Amino acid sequence: MSIEFSQELDTAPIISPRQMATDGAEVGLRPKLLSDYTGQEKAKANLSVYLEAARRRNEPLDHTLLYGPPGLGKTTLAGIIANEMGVGIRVTSGPAIEKPGDLAALLTNLNPGDILFIDEIHRLNRVVEEILYPAMEDFAIDIIVGKGPSANSIRLDLPKFTLVGATTRAGQLSAPLRDRFGVSLRLELYSPEELSKIVTRSATILGMEIDPKGAYEIASRSRGTPRIANRFLRRVRDFAQVCCDGVITKEAADMALQRLDVDHLGLDAIDRRMLTAIIRHYNGGPVGLETLAATIGEEAVTLEDVYEPYLMQLGFLTRTPRGRCVTVSAYDHLGIPYQGQLSLGL
Repeated sequence: MSIEFSQELDTAPIISPRQMATDGAEVGLRPKLLSDYTGQEKAKANLSVYLEAARRRNEPLDHTLLYGPPGLGKTTLAGIIANEMGVGIRVTSGPAIEKPGDLAALLTNLNPGDILFIDEIHRLNRVVEEILYPAMEDFAIDIIVGKGPSANSIRLDLPKFTLVGATTRAGQLSAPLRDRFGVSLRLELYSPEELSKIVTRSATILGMEIDPKGAYEIASRSRGTPRIANRFLRRVRDFAQVCCDGVITKEAADMALQRLDVDHLGLDAIDRRMLTAIIRHYNGGPVGLETLAATIGEEAVTLEDVYEPYLMQLGFLTRTPRGRCVTVSAYDHLGIPYQGQLSLGL
């Protein structure tokens, strides 16, 4: 089975659920079969039925859309689909396909039954997306050869393939593209128990001894995201090997994560600085995103994409028409006395 990666990597904080350049070792930790995939029980149960039905009919799996927050295993699931079907997979991302010719090159090099995985598919160029419609429906693409009066349209037949698209923002997919996916699976955030199993499995692959309490300590601070859990595991491993006896215990994990400024709920220094700034400078809010970003010296897009979602899930932050507001729970977590009535920002 051939796997080609052209994933767009970027630098980000350690608690960012998005792919980082330092996550290269993550590929080796990914499960290869559906039976080894932890969590996402509902999506996994449905997918197993779709895979078995496709195998019995000796047909490719229907085009599949995977959506949900970043870092939950969409790329891993695409690789599992390829392994379960016994076919090859080509991996790319929406921003990497700049021209129709780039997409045509990918499609024409597929073998029958192969999988084309497009990460961040909502960022596809609209012109490229138009080429994708007949490829998904009719397994053919129309190519314009030449220019001006001598231009001709040539229809190229494609082998039957499966498009697996992944997106963190399903609402930004155009309706025509979304409607062409026969299978749609949403991935949810993981529970600490599920993440603990993932951490234990990853530690075994890395050759590290870890006890259940150590695994749970890492899992409970990982913001419900396997990518962050595996990233924490590698950093905790460093501290355990240098500062402890090489075993990842609860105490070793706690010490390492404290050194990384990650508290028992998974908040890091910027999370706490963000909440504290709203409380100290703006009386708990409301405050605009750009103003808040300037106050703490971070980019607004980083606050919005990396920090805000988790703070809102914890109930520490709310978005209102007038800006961001901190809740009483955040005051309690930070140990700051709450005085007065919080503004709802309405």
